[in-house]
Amino acid sequence: MVLNCIVVDDSAIQRLSLIKLIESNINLNLVAEYKNALEAKNGIANKKIDLFFLDIEMPVLNGFELLDSLSNKPQIIFVTGKSEYALKAFDYDATDYLKKPIEKDRFNQAVDKAMSNAKGLTEDNTNDSEHIFVKSNLKKRKVYLDEIKWIEALGDYVKVVINDASLVVLSTMKAFEKELPEDNFLRIHKSYIVNLKKIDRFDSKHVEIGQELIPLSRNKKSLLTEALNNH
Repeated sequence: MVLNCIVVDDSAIQRLSLIKLIESNINLNLVAEYKNALEAKNGIANKKIDLFFLDIEMPVLNGFELLDSLSNKPQIIFVTGKSEYALKAFDYDATDYLKKPIEKDRFNQAVDKAMSNAKGLTEDNTNDSEHIFVKSNLKKRKVYLDEIKWIEALGDYVKVVINDASLVVLSTMKAFEKELPEDNFLRIHKSYIVNLKKIDRFDSKHVEIGQELIPLSRNKKSLLTEALNNH
């Protein structure tokens, strides 16, 4: 397995340093380098990228803001001269956090983590399509799809309501919706996705799951009816 990667850093010297490290690692394929986040955002639009080596402090748009603008985020290895952003990096599900100047052994250790994560995702998608992994409270948790009742938008987060708990996950509704099988889950409102198997009743305004009433958009009622009839 080889990971397609990019480098985003406003320092030409740091980009060159990273490129040398990437080229020395057989598990990496450098797709492009970018001198700022705006250039990267435009440049990766039609590229398959598995891994970002991303600086944080950049003019106009910083590394965190770049990630906020993306609907689909690859693995991230932050590369920065400061330690103060390390905690925030965890909120972005960072694979690793490298402090400049970067030693080769430490760089390869971070790449090994990315490789392990990529292999794990491949195995999960191949062997078991009945669960997903979500990150909540800085920990990754396996969530079985049959346990999910509904997903609710909470600003920059979503709340995943399962049989025995609710999990708050850093994600957009659009990105999370892509992780779910279309035949079992339906977005019935701009702020709600429901598990069709969990619906007890519905009317023109609400869907009932247990004792909970979940709003149903008027233009989604026919889609819901059709989905339930085909379920």
